[in-house]
Amino acid sequence: MSNSWIIKNGVVIDTEPQPVVLGEVDVLVREGRIAAVGPDLTAEGVAEIDATGMIVLPGFVDSHRHTWQSTIRAVAPDTTLGGYVEHVLGELGPRFGPGDVHAGIAAGARECLDSGITTMLDWSHVQFTPEHTDAAVDALTASGIRAVFGFCYGGTDQDQMAPEGRRVREALTGDLVSMAVAAFGPEFGDLARAAGEWRLAQELDLTVSVHMGGHGAESAERGLAFLDAHGFMGGPRTTYIHANYYTDEHLKRIADSGGSVSVSPFSEMALAIGYPVTGRAREFGIPASFSADAVTSGPGDMFGMMRTAHALERGRPEGAGLGFTTRDALRMATIEGAEVVGLADVTGSLRVGKQADLQLLRTDTPSMAGAQDVIGAVVLNADTSAVDTVMVSGRVLKRAGRLASV
Repeated sequence: MSNSWIIKNGVVIDTEPQPVVLGEVDVLVREGRIAAVGPDLTAEGVAEIDATGMIVLPGFVDSHRHTWQSTIRAVAPDTTLGGYVEHVLGELGPRFGPGDVHAGIAAGARECLDSGITTMLDWSHVQFTPEHTDAAVDALTASGIRAVFGFCYGGTDQDQMAPEGRRVREALTGDLVSMAVAAFGPEFGDLARAAGEWRLAQELDLTVSVHMGGHGAESAERGLAFLDAHGFMGGPRTTYIHANYYTDEHLKRIADSGGSVSVSPFSEMALAIGYPVTGRAREFGIPASFSADAVTSGPGDMFGMMRTAHALERGRPEGAGLGFTTRDALRMATIEGAEVVGLADVTGSLRVGKQADLQLLRTDTPSMAGAQDVIGAVVLNADTSAVDTVMVSGRVLKRAGRLASV
């Protein structure tokens, strides 16, 4: 599969340091990396992609997705967080064998690629045995997507968590799949397990992704106190999922520690997890990203997440969020998301030298025709039907609206 291309005649959006429309310029990809962005580029021996009538921009980054649940989509559309935990995690999850995990993650990865998501953090809390874990990693690797595998140990013998984590870390030798620790505690599970998860991340020099701050004010305070007591604030680098109940003081501490947040704007509202922290976090300089969370209770495409976040932020009381723009939403969906998952030097923008993780959006669909503000149209009007071409590391995984057979 070729990974060298020249993309011509498209309207190009870059996102670093801020989203900007570069106009009708060319993008040259050599050996999977962005080699040049500019007008009238030429390159001998490189296949051309004609992007006439299309928007060219970086692929989206989803910072928290329980991808294994793709095969039980919409199983709990009108539940709350408690109902989700009881039914999906307590009743359905334990019935998944390794083959079911592989099928769910394979389907979820294809869903991401189909909708322009080229990078995701797969928060995998279905690892009941090493075979479950291997099935998850194999599905991610085979899909062609860029992924951070969120290791959440699910075995009954907690003494085996660290050895299993080391085994997985050593097995990840490819270019596209890396690893983070998906910590179950301290707001879920016992605190001894939580301490073991953070120590494992420190040992393996991995980031931590954790559901913290979305379970009430008292729980949010206790969770940060636990991190403080064990010296975990600031090391390892931590992404806080559903961080909606943190006070301004808490957010300042997270910012000072180098932490980031993952916002699931739809599921947080639908499951009553709290009002999304989007603008509040960014006001403190905390890198913020979007996540689909779980398609058991919400949509899985980035367009829906950007629109939901944009509307909710601008609808904050007394106009507190009116400064949040479509450019902010697109930044969170691309370069800021890449920063949150630890891949800002790899993906998320069109900077020369980065991996060519790109998407081309059609503008001749009914929802995109006549668009005036290009970035505004991407955020507020586009949907999966507009995604014509998707490229990961220069490999074309969707073309002319059809996914490749991977």
